[in-house]
Amino acid sequence: MPDWVYAIVLAVIEGLTEFIPVSSTGMMLLAKQAMGLPDGFWDTFAVMIQLGAILAVVVLYFGKLWKQVISLPTDPEARRFALSVILAFVPSIVLGLAFHDFIKAVLFDSPEIQCISLILGGIVLLFIDRWAPPPVAHDAFKLPLVKAFAIGMFQVLAMMPGVSRSGATIVGGMLFGVEKRAAAEFTFFLAIPTMLGAFVLDAWESRSQLTADTMPLIALGFVVAFVVALVVIRTMLAVVTSRGLAPFGWLRIAIGGAGLALLSLT
Repeated sequence: MPDWVYAIVLAVIEGLTEFIPVSSTGMMLLAKQAMGLPDGFWDTFAVMIQLGAILAVVVLYFGKLWKQVISLPTDPEARRFALSVILAFVPSIVLGLAFHDFIKAVLFDSPEIQCISLILGGIVLLFIDRWAPPPVAHDAFKLPLVKAFAIGMFQVLAMMPGVSRSGATIVGGMLFGVEKRAAAEFTFFLAIPTMLGAFVLDAWESRSQLTADTMPLIALGFVVAFVVALVVIRTMLAVVTSRGLAPFGWLRIAIGGAGLALLSLT
């Protein structure tokens, strides 16, 4: 198949999975391996098109986010929201820079780790969905700073492929008493600096692969991921609000189990 078909397939997977707790990186890596795509450019592609999905958050929440931005000079609540996102982002900066090369070189090449992480993460989602403590925080724009930082610490777990970034942060939020919809929305906001940082870092380290031949593929993937994510974000919030995390937990277990079965056969 031509490369643009692979690009579209991976971008659709990215848009579908970036904001639901099933690990978009793990899904794309498994898809890449299933399609026999080589390492190198396609790993970079998988990271860089995440920015397209993140742009969907900016578009959908533009009114609320812009209100926070223009209120920063005069509104203490807006400044506290900005500080909550910064505090949650700090652990990923520190540990992401420290372990970026190891994670990309070692963990990204282990489909078994990705599948096992999917299964274990699914079990955690089922457990938290049933036994999380009662929520005491219900507004993603007004989370206590301690809770925001704790959510950021949970996000660090997502550096391992197969551990969903959104899943880890939602679970962290619910464990610290954040209502599940508010936890989901906060993970959307936290994704903006996190994925932007990952995009910039990978673009710089992989700049030799950004050529006239590969940039159109990245642009195509960016647009497709953006469009798909626009639909998925609203759907994901509706599912989390009405049915909780259990559907995503069972989905993770099914995908991880199927992946391990296929690996044992091949």
